[in-house]
Amino acid sequence: MRTDSGDRDDGSGPRGTGATGTGGQAPSVPRSYDLRHHGDAEVRDDGSALVDLAVNVRAGTPPAWLREHIAGSLGGLATYPDGRAARAAVAARHGLPVERVLLTAGAAEAFVLLARTLRARHPVVVHPQFTEPEAALRDAGHHVDRVLLRPEEGFRLDPSAVPEDADLVVIGNPTNPTSVLHPAATIAGLARPGRTLVVDEAFMDAVPEEREALAGRTDVPGLVVLRSLTKTWGLAGLRIGYVLAAPGTVGALGRGQPLWPVSTPALAAAEACMTSRALAEQAEAARRVAVDRAHLVAGLAEFASDGVRVAEPAEGPFVLVGMPGAAAVRTRLRRLGFAVRRGDTFPGLDETWLRLAVRDRATVNRLLQALDQSLTLTDR
Repeated sequence: MRTDSGDRDDGSGPRGTGATGTGGQAPSVPRSYDLRHHGDAEVRDDGSALVDLAVNVRAGTPPAWLREHIAGSLGGLATYPDGRAARAAVAARHGLPVERVLLTAGAAEAFVLLARTLRARHPVVVHPQFTEPEAALRDAGHHVDRVLLRPEEGFRLDPSAVPEDADLVVIGNPTNPTSVLHPAATIAGLARPGRTLVVDEAFMDAVPEEREALAGRTDVPGLVVLRSLTKTWGLAGLRIGYVLAAPGTVGALGRGQPLWPVSTPALAAAEACMTSRALAEQAEAARRVAVDRAHLVAGLAEFASDGVRVAEPAEGPFVLVGMPGAAAVRTRLRRLGFAVRRGDTFPGLDETWLRLAVRDRATVNRLLQALDQSLTLTDR
């Protein structure tokens, strides 16, 4: 694990040092990263007919009852959105007062609000992780430092690697793309007087019993937790998420939003996803993801002799896979009907990594067959 300055002339990569690759060796030239590349790019246009393993939205969503509930809200489109009921529902779900909840147009909006609102002097982003927080900070004019977690250390966080003078620290849990679930106590230990600690829990609802969650905690100073309803409920096109933080932080972020930032259908979805019925379905989906993920990891282990290895233990609805010739394998998988996420746009990773979304057993079996063909045909 090490700290790198992410400041380059192109605003995308570390100066003078490179990200750690599969073998833990830094490349000999500086790396730049496309921080705006996300999994949806893999399935646009000609990729729309592929089996989507690039985007981490749960397959088969939104469920019929949620679609019907959202459709029922369309009769109120002539009225300006009123987020009070949805905000209260989110607060009740996490056992918090409403003053600690801010509804946003997806978690991505929250990153932009944080970057534009907080007067951070030394922001640090822990990588590999979702790149939008760093991109938003850069767009707002911040100089961003990176703490790069190493594959040979299991992409595990060593709190001592975070600079003491960092007044804004961003980390994902479970982390995209590594699927690492950091202990809540370890992350909470990053809190300091005068520091804002941002924890992206967009995938926490896919973890059985939401182990290691910090959402709902009020005893960690400077804590800001971000949640998304996109992944588990399949609402990427609706844009709905929320922030959990101290009332002062929520107020400051809210003042940075435009009027009526969350649409009426999105508010209806947020309220519906906080019900006991929805939470029970979410819990069952998380258990099913864990079973399907175990099947995927076991299948990938069969290719160990080909140099394939999984970052373990994986705890999210996706796995990070390293292999020689990953770029060629990705191309061959695409020809065989599967879209997977390239890893080299994440700081701390290189072209030897791929991210695979967890899918049902039948889909995984087909993927493994295609991977077998791809590894056989790829020159390594």
